[in-house]
Amino acid sequence: MDLLEYQGKQVFAKHGVPVPEGMHADTPKAARGAAEKLGFPVVVKAQVQIGGRGKAGGIKVAKDADEAEAHAEAILGMDIRGLTVHEVWIERASDIDTEYYAAIVFDRSAKMPLVMLSAEGGMEIEEVADEKIARIHIDPLIGFHSFHGRQLAFAADIDSDVIRPTGAMLAKLYEVFEKRDAMLVEVNPLIVTKDREVMALDAKVSIDDNALGRQPEIADMRNPSAEDPQEQMAHERGITYVKLDGDIGILGNGAGLVMSTLDVVAQAGGKPANFLDVGGGAKAEEIVQALEVLLSDDKVKAVLFNIFGGITRCDEVANGILQALDQIEIKVPIVVRLDGTNDEEGRRILAEADRSELHPAKTMLEAADMVVEMANGAVNA
Repeated sequence: MDLLEYQGKQVFAKHGVPVPEGMHADTPKAARGAAEKLGFPVVVKAQVQIGGRGKAGGIKVAKDADEAEAHAEAILGMDIRGLTVHEVWIERASDIDTEYYAAIVFDRSAKMPLVMLSAEGGMEIEEVADEKIARIHIDPLIGFHSFHGRQLAFAADIDSDVIRPTGAMLAKLYEVFEKRDAMLVEVNPLIVTKDREVMALDAKVSIDDNALGRQPEIADMRNPSAEDPQEQMAHERGITYVKLDGDIGILGNGAGLVMSTLDVVAQAGGKPANFLDVGGGAKAEEIVQALEVLLSDDKVKAVLFNIFGGITRCDEVANGILQALDQIEIKVPIVVRLDGTNDEEGRRILAEADRSELHPAKTMLEAADMVVEMANGAVNA
């Protein structure tokens, strides 16, 4: 579960992380009132669960109440990378001297939290040179200590007079990460003000969905209107789905198989539109629901089913695909690769159906090449 910026800052504040004072608003009039209470200048920030708000015009500085209301009116309803802005955060403007980057993420390969710090804040972390990012893994049995913070601060080459307060900030962020069952805590930028105060100017917090049962306060923050429509639909149906930026719909059974499929499609020159795992025991009805979620994204130009039959029988998947074709309008080609339990029966069912939308493939590589070709318009469904 991804929190909006203002929700993340509310969580930060409860753990002692310094954040600028701000107020939430969902109408231009409310934004005006919030700005007048905070005092000027203020910053009007679009609240969406995606980056790139500033470049899209979703962050504006207001010097008076009229400007704050006008900026809120322009930002509310704005589309930022496919997400509609329904609320804004009005924040007292900060007197920034320096911008840093800080993040804590769970490193699955190391099975430990990874804490990162860089003096190159305020820009996309992907654009920062690798050697400019200081990293340290934290043993969860030991936890984060002050020497970890100093080690990171020295390695990142931040200003000497803020080494200790930056280390203290990292310790508080780690507390958020640990106590709130987070998978990601990111601050970009983490700022040093003219008065040499270290503050979190932004907040990106992602909570482990499996831990929401013991985080009722966080669970209550879920706002469906702020979520991607496909991801919201998938959540309501109990489907594991993550939207991506490409145009090739991916559907498989098992997270490992789906990840491999994403890699193979990318290797073939395609761009996956999503991660969708129907699970190990998917029946025909679940296949229909998953395909409805996938095809609700109008960017999808072709679909790749990659099913390995184990608990999921390939004949069940074949029947599910045909049932979906009968129930929903499908205007894109579908490449189907079946392997494993009852795969021959599944392929027979699809062949006898003789549907022009379906294109069988024997291997993952063949399926990936085929779906990329179709997405590029070389083959007509």
